[in-house]
Amino acid sequence: MVRGSLGKLASRALSVAGRWQHQQLRRLNIHEYQGAELMGKYGINVPRGAAAGSVQEVKDILKNVFPNEKEIVVKSQVLAGGRGLGTFKSGLKGGVHIVKAEEAEGIASKMLGQILVTKQTGPEGKIVSKVYLCEKLSLTNEMYFAITLDRKTAGPLIIACSKGGTSIEDLAEKYPDMIIKVPIDVFKGITDEDAAKVVDGLALKGADRQSSMEQIKKLYELFCKSDCTLLEINPLAETADNKLVAADAKLNFDDNAAFRQKEIFALRDTTQEDPREVAAAKADLNYIGLDGEIGCMVNGAGLAMATMDIIKLHGGTPANFLDVGGSASEGQVVEAFKILTSDDRVKAILVNIFGGIMKCDVIASGIVNAAKQVDLKVPVVVRLEGTNVDQGKRILKESGMTLITAEDLDDAAEKAVKASVK
Repeated sequence: MVRGSLGKLASRALSVAGRWQHQQLRRLNIHEYQGAELMGKYGINVPRGAAAGSVQEVKDILKNVFPNEKEIVVKSQVLAGGRGLGTFKSGLKGGVHIVKAEEAEGIASKMLGQILVTKQTGPEGKIVSKVYLCEKLSLTNEMYFAITLDRKTAGPLIIACSKGGTSIEDLAEKYPDMIIKVPIDVFKGITDEDAAKVVDGLALKGADRQSSMEQIKKLYELFCKSDCTLLEINPLAETADNKLVAADAKLNFDDNAAFRQKEIFALRDTTQEDPREVAAAKADLNYIGLDGEIGCMVNGAGLAMATMDIIKLHGGTPANFLDVGGSASEGQVVEAFKILTSDDRVKAILVNIFGGIMKCDVIASGIVNAAKQVDLKVPVVVRLEGTNVDQGKRILKESGMTLITAEDLDDAAEKAVKASVK
């Protein structure tokens, strides 16, 4: 339930040139089973469970962890929402199943190694490399809980709702009065009064109020000490024995904290990410894969966004956001071209460089060297302006490459769109 976003409830991320933007990766996302293990270390109540990457591991878990369980919850592990309503390309319906213990091995074998398609994966889906086997809890009350970073209050914001287990966006639209928001003073930390507001807003039916407040404090402690950008639990549930349990959770972590959260960032699963973005990260390039046909290489985030907007204005669609920055090396430019040309949907490439710190001759040399290493099968439109522009243009001219030159951004975008439809 919680592989989605907070949507309207929290500060929205900056939209990059329209609705066709894919999710920008500026944070680490970990699997459900990894989040449960981390929460357990902080004393947060989570369902008993274990992850398996093979049928043999499933057998071992059933024997050693759940020897007496009659029913088991088998959850496919992919970094996307909507797993329960997803469909495997093999035909199996649903990425989450509650089955009899003797059936767990069979259903897990049908999930492992298969591609699960959900509303958030896109038609290509994501491979299931692990399944998470959990105890089946008897839930008496399902609620929603999240902590995120709020620009307005300049600190952590707790969002809670007495209803949960379904889309929080839908709940916020239907029952806005049920949503409570508790901003936390980042300097003071969470107080008893803050925790009490959250617990009272959840309208618990049977769980002890004081112990529930302690659980809220532990969740906040995890959020801060682990450099989370989002901690979302849906549902946060009461069980038949009156415990407050994080039944399903999503955790994101600030990429800027990787240097001090090495253990957490070691959990990163690159098989669940866009391979182009993984390659870009290794080359220290700012890249976001989109679904258009015009590959873009630009220096500066603002200019990159403007380039994408003007491409849309002329009837085209960008295939990516790519900012090579102000200090990119020739090698990084080569890597950028490799990433752009690896996308089969790209029908033309637009290079738009306004040289300041980034010199036009470095870009030009990178383009030439990239052409030697990459089989360029699509037209390349180049617009260079600024520092060392004459040297850059000379390098491109002497290379013998067939390039489409442009005088300004508008001219470049128009030519790129025309080239992409030929």
